[in-house]
Amino acid sequence: MIKFTNISLSLKKQAELNPYKRAVVYPNGRDKNGRVLYSQITFRQLDELSDSLAFGLESIGIIRGTRTILMVTPGMEFFITMFAMFKVGAVPVVVDPGMGINRMLQCLQEGRPKAFIGIERAHLLRTLKPQFFKTVQHWVTVGNRWFWGGHTLDQLMTNPRKDFPKAHTTWDETAAIVFTTGSTGPAKGVVYTHGNFDAQIRQIQAHFKIEPDEIDLPTFPLFAMFDPPLGMTAVIPDMDPTKPALVNPSKIIEAIENHGVTNMFASPALLNRVGKYGKENEIKLPSLRRVVSAGAPVSPANIEQFSTMLSEDAQIHTPYGATEAVPIISIGSHEILSETKHLSEQGFGMCIGRPIQNTAIRLLKITDEPITQLRETLMVPENQVGEIAVQADLVTKQYFNNREADLLSKIPDAGGTFWHRMGDLGWQDSKGRIWFCGRKSHRVNTGKEILFTIPVEAIFNNHKKVFRSALAGVGPKGHQTPVIFIEPNSKITNKPAFIQELLALAKSNPLTSEIVHIFIEKNFPVDIRHNSKIFREQLAIKAAKKLKL
Repeated sequence: MIKFTNISLSLKKQAELNPYKRAVVYPNGRDKNGRVLYSQITFRQLDELSDSLAFGLESIGIIRGTRTILMVTPGMEFFITMFAMFKVGAVPVVVDPGMGINRMLQCLQEGRPKAFIGIERAHLLRTLKPQFFKTVQHWVTVGNRWFWGGHTLDQLMTNPRKDFPKAHTTWDETAAIVFTTGSTGPAKGVVYTHGNFDAQIRQIQAHFKIEPDEIDLPTFPLFAMFDPPLGMTAVIPDMDPTKPALVNPSKIIEAIENHGVTNMFASPALLNRVGKYGKENEIKLPSLRRVVSAGAPVSPANIEQFSTMLSEDAQIHTPYGATEAVPIISIGSHEILSETKHLSEQGFGMCIGRPIQNTAIRLLKITDEPITQLRETLMVPENQVGEIAVQADLVTKQYFNNREADLLSKIPDAGGTFWHRMGDLGWQDSKGRIWFCGRKSHRVNTGKEILFTIPVEAIFNNHKKVFRSALAGVGPKGHQTPVIFIEPNSKITNKPAFIQELLALAKSNPLTSEIVHIFIEKNFPVDIRHNSKIFREQLAIKAAKKLKL
């Protein structure tokens, strides 16, 4: 039996249930007294405007199945364009511009796009680098079209109020191609189907218990796409989405207070920056019911700091997942601070919680080779570290035109389903909770033992002068020398004494007793998307030069 679905159907439903509720609110400058001025559209307006654009896109050849580069900044046009594309059945190709121009262009080229919708700067880029856009046939500018050809968004939105006949897309039909940032390897195009999106919306709604009156502050633009289907008002924050670690905390707090925000997504870097500011200034945010933080491990200290601004009933949730599968596991701050925090600090790993809804989790024996069939002999017993594999309706089944990545990350199962190998390591306790121990590619194999990043780093993070630490391995697998990099939370005046304190700390714990090389690094290299994932590969290269290995 063929299953049909389309994420735009949920927008239509919200437009019928709550036509006059604000769907999107966007900061649009300030008055002479410094107060923020906002633009907004309702759910009915969003539905009507995206219908109008859908007619326009179809008229120029952007139709069902057309892979279309989307380079639009967060705001009204982003939502209107995204849902117009879903209604048509076109396939957005989404790349994070923060990954760097050359890598971004390579990803866009790999997506083999037929159309391009972007802001003026994006079109300027494509005129300077035309070799990356040879497959594109249709051009749309969001804003003013200058010397380049094509259409403008305004030109395409001339249709009167009329319902667009939405594409009858199937459950397994491609809905979007979203590229990973490549922070832990080459960037890959993740193929999302309409079924994946539908399952994500249902999982988020059920797990986080989203209510009809919710107002969201999505500090990661792509996640804002889920707000209209969930019936949440999306308040676009006044920030550079590519630099969450440098966000102005007062502007985030201002948006929460101005709109009574109930739900907020924050990367660990943003959570730390805003939490530090809020704690120092004794700020309270009673409207917040939940904060969702993901993109990298969230330290208990970071959670504890931000929690000072929340009411007793509010929680910080730390859902676990990846571009290929999110969210699949989750835990709340109440359980973290009352129970798992102390174990994490002792080196047990970071507790990421229990599987959400009907998500199936397996822990597999660690291997870098492809797995063609899931067998019982591949499973590890309780309390033993293995690679996390997941199966659920929201889990994507393949990468775009990347057979090698499919072989390394996907495991076919009976009935045509797939398991996705997360590339992460963890273990399961007697309560069914998963404890994250780090990336598989970051494990350090000395030949005598295998060291995992998160447990090892937790020992050093206990030092009061350490902001964060990073384990890296120097040399070939099986003969690696473990080294630790330290990013202090303030200027160190006596580095030799500080390193001796850290060496003594390492000797005091069996997890770290063999580590004798410690380096101080002012700022760690981190990922673009969340400013939180540490590029340990770069640190390993630096350590090799220091040790002359």
